[in-house]
Amino acid sequence: MPQRFKIARRYRATCRYVADALQDRCNNLFFASPLRKFFSFFALSKRDATMIGTVRTPLSLEETGLEPYRTLRRPIDHRREGLFVAEGEKVVRRLLGSSIRLLSMLMTDPLLDRYRSLVEKRKEPIDLFIAEKKLLEGIVGFECHQGIMAVGMVPPPTTLEATIAASPLPRILVATDHLTSAENTGVVARNCAAFGACALLAGETSADPWLRRSVRNSMGTIFKLPVLYAENLADSLRTLRKSFGFRVFAAHPRRGSVPLFEADFSGDSCIVLGSEGEGISPAVLDACDEAIAIPMAEGIDSLNVACASAAILYEAVRRRSVPARNGCTGPA
Repeated sequence: MPQRFKIARRYRATCRYVADALQDRCNNLFFASPLRKFFSFFALSKRDATMIGTVRTPLSLEETGLEPYRTLRRPIDHRREGLFVAEGEKVVRRLLGSSIRLLSMLMTDPLLDRYRSLVEKRKEPIDLFIAEKKLLEGIVGFECHQGIMAVGMVPPPTTLEATIAASPLPRILVATDHLTSAENTGVVARNCAAFGACALLAGETSADPWLRRSVRNSMGTIFKLPVLYAENLADSLRTLRKSFGFRVFAAHPRRGSVPLFEADFSGDSCIVLGSEGEGISPAVLDACDEAIAIPMAEGIDSLNVACASAAILYEAVRRRSVPARNGCTGPA
C-alpha cells in the first residue's frame, strides 16, 4: 500500500478515536459536541466520501437542502417533485435497506454513528444534516419522527400488466376507492405487505400511499410493495376481470352482501376498499363481481377500513392455505 494511503488511514483512524472519546468521556463538557462533529467529519473515509454527499450541521431550518423537512405541511408539493419523507428509526432503517433512492437524512448527533454503516453501504451519495434537538423540535410531528428523518425519491409506478406478470399465482390485489385518509392508507399498505398482496392500486379519489403520514403508518413496508395508480378505478377493475381473469370483491357491508367466510378467494382476487363514511362509490361497485361483508355482532355495522382490510386479507390467505376438500376450499 502506498505510504500516502497509510498516512491517510492513520489520520482518519485518529480522528475517529478522538470523536469517540469525546462522546464517551467528555460528553458533559459544553465544547464536546461541536468538537466531536469536527473530528467525525474528518474521520470519513474515502469510501464514506463517496456514499455520504455532505455532512452539515445546520443552524436553521431555512438553510439550503432542508426544504423538504420544513415544508412537511405541503405534501402535494413533495409529490409534485417526486419526493417522499420517511420518519422514525424503524421506517428510516427499512428505507436504508431498500433499493429506493435516498437524497438526504436529518438526525440528531447521537444517531450519526448508529446509522453511519448503513449509509456507507448505499450506492448513491446521501447528504447528512446533523442538527440539535432544539432545531428538530421546530419540525411538524417531532414526537413521531424520533429525531431522524429522510427524504427519498418515489419510485416510478409500474403498470398493471407488468405487476401481474411478475406476481406468483394465485394473486391478491388491493384497490382503494375514496379512501382519503393518509393514515388509513398507510395501515392498508402495511396489511398488504404482511399478507402478500402483489400491489396496492390507488383509485383517482384516494390518498397517495407515498404521502408522509402514509409512509409513516406503513412502518416502511411501502418500500417493498408495488403501488399502482388508476385514472379511472372502475375501468381498471373491469380490465382486471375481462383481461386477466380476476374476481373483484367489494368490501361493502349491505343487504345481500356475501359473508366473508363464503367468498371464493381460490383464484386471482382483487379486494376493493372504500372510505368509512361513504363506502365504495356506485360506479366502482358496478365494476365488481360481488360485495362481501365481515360478520359482526348485532348493532355493529362496520369496522375501521384498516382493520377490515386485515381481516379480509387474513381470511383470503387462510382459505388458500387450507387443503381442498371435494374440489372446494373452505373453512377448516
